[in-house]
Amino acid sequence: MKVGHSLRRQIILVQSFKAFQTHGDGTGQLITRTLDDLPQGDVTIKVHYSGVNFKDGMATQADAKIVKDYPVIPGIDLAGEIVATTSDHYQIGDHVIVTSYELGVSHDGGYSEYARVPADWVVPLPSGLTTREAMIIGTAGFTAALSIHKLEMDGLTPEDKPVLVSGATGGVGSMAVDMLKQRGYYVTASTGKATEHDYLKTLGADEVIGRDDVTPDTLKPLQKERWAAAIDPTGGKPLASILSATKRGGAVAASGLTAGSELPVTVIPFILRGVKLIGIDSVYCPMDIRRTIWERTATDLKPAHLDDIATEISLDQLQEALKNILESSIKGRVLVKIS
Repeated sequence: MKVGHSLRRQIILVQSFKAFQTHGDGTGQLITRTLDDLPQGDVTIKVHYSGVNFKDGMATQADAKIVKDYPVIPGIDLAGEIVATTSDHYQIGDHVIVTSYELGVSHDGGYSEYARVPADWVVPLPSGLTTREAMIIGTAGFTAALSIHKLEMDGLTPEDKPVLVSGATGGVGSMAVDMLKQRGYYVTASTGKATEHDYLKTLGADEVIGRDDVTPDTLKPLQKERWAAAIDPTGGKPLASILSATKRGGAVAASGLTAGSELPVTVIPFILRGVKLIGIDSVYCPMDIRRTIWERTATDLKPAHLDDIATEISLDQLQEALKNILESSIKGRVLVKIS
């Protein structure tokens, strides 16, 4: 069977399969594809699971400028089993994870029963994780784990408290709360959803506060010192407020922009308190660090409440989930069962 490039090793593959495609008009639809339709790459994967991420929702909107050329198969993460490869680094039957790089953006992504990617995007599934668990963690959990890793490299220890997690009911936030608790941190979770305090306590939050407790109506260059460190996936005004209330020598790991990309902050927290703003780039994170982070998600940073965090859906239900994540009406992680 012709598959677009020479395969050194392969097993019998299907003639056609399902995928979710968007034309950038805010919607998407299931289509039938063949292996010849897959993009070039060294590794062909039978996809078991993918996840629903904010970036996937944005990929359905042409004005978000996430995708350059439509149509595209979204899905910025996937986990599954290798069924064909030209790479000497992988074998048929290997279980693997692929997240970020150009997946689901300029390269067809995880919302497809089969995917083909470059070998240097692939991470072996760590022992201690199933493909299902890996995609409950997914890009959101990887981002949370990378945030904790970077804060700990800066010197954060469980003796430093409290650690704030903003946007705590979202994917990154939920994972961060759970992971921090596994490491022994005192966790303050912030949310704008008054009905979800019990959910966050279940994940391990020691304290749950409202969004307004973090972001006052009037921003001040400096507020009372409150946070030893913080994980913020929201950006915008909340991030500026968090920085102004971070303790001397503390650090904030920033990874998102659901509250906006503008940062209305002065230099005062940085020069008077030595506060550090650590940017978290999960897209082009170097492979050696990427593998380290995935190993940690299977060991000391493995969430204890994966099933509490996850809601599982099928490809048929994906359109509604992508709409919901753009409206910030999703709690935890939405797991897409592909095959």
